[in-house]
Amino acid sequence: MLHLGNVEVEETFAEAFGMVYCRIVVTAANDRWLSHAEREFAGYACSVIACDAEVGRERSLSAEESPDGRPAAAMLCFGMNADRLAKAVVNRTGQCLMTCPTTAVFGDLAVGAAAGKRIALGKSLRYFGDGFQKSKKLGNRRFWRIPVMDGEFLVEEATGVATGVAGGNLIFQGPDERTTLSAAERAVDSVRDLPGVIAPFPGGIARSGSKVGSRYTGLIASTADAFCPTLRGRVASRLHPDANCAYELVVNGIDESAVRGAMRLALMAAAEEPILRISAGNYGGKLGKHHIRLAELLGGDL
Repeated sequence: MLHLGNVEVEETFAEAFGMVYCRIVVTAANDRWLSHAEREFAGYACSVIACDAEVGRERSLSAEESPDGRPAAAMLCFGMNADRLAKAVVNRTGQCLMTCPTTAVFGDLAVGAAAGKRIALGKSLRYFGDGFQKSKKLGNRRFWRIPVMDGEFLVEEATGVATGVAGGNLIFQGPDERTTLSAAERAVDSVRDLPGVIAPFPGGIARSGSKVGSRYTGLIASTADAFCPTLRGRVASRLHPDANCAYELVVNGIDESAVRGAMRLALMAAAEEPILRISAGNYGGKLGKHHIRLAELLGGDL
């Protein structure tokens, strides 16, 4: 067992795996409507165990970075393959962003540029215009203007898609809910608006960590019993002897380096709270090829 101050750090690894991702930029007339757009677009997008995608705000953009000078945010979307991700992103853009007052949507064509991979945005959504839609090309980028009741919904024709890394994780263990949640919140705050990563679960934290498989036929995942305090004595527990609560931070990123960097920041931030142990979830190396060892994060070997 390693130590960071008074906090134990288990000598284990977080098992992450490859997923495809895309980035879009959403703009709106003001912060209020940008916030509404972000929340709607990322709704029910925590885990591909049951959701169509894993989605979150990557970071807010400055006025200089914003494609149209308005309040803007970059959103990252992760899926198991490009076809499933494409369906999820276009559905979410149509249902959650085209309906949201004042928004516009821009793709990131730099993502996947080497392979030229693209997924449709406006290319599919233009048909909602019922023949009244118009296209405009700026350089090598095509946009669609779809008439809506407050004017026009401007949406880029496509966005790039590439392979990223998902499932980087840390598990915080503490004596009670208040202490453990406070540490988890500090961890989330440390990676908020960090380029290249998202924490897709509610507020960045998962209370129902999972393991692969179940005793019930047909379920691909079930509760992480090794970290459930009420199951201590009934299963092989991985909890600190004095821990009565655990929360998990899950990080998805554009590459392993981004995930490692976020995990290190989160680990250091969480350890400032009086928690007992920091661990990570893995499946013995059977699920993903990216094994992020906590000892390496402590040593700064990113």
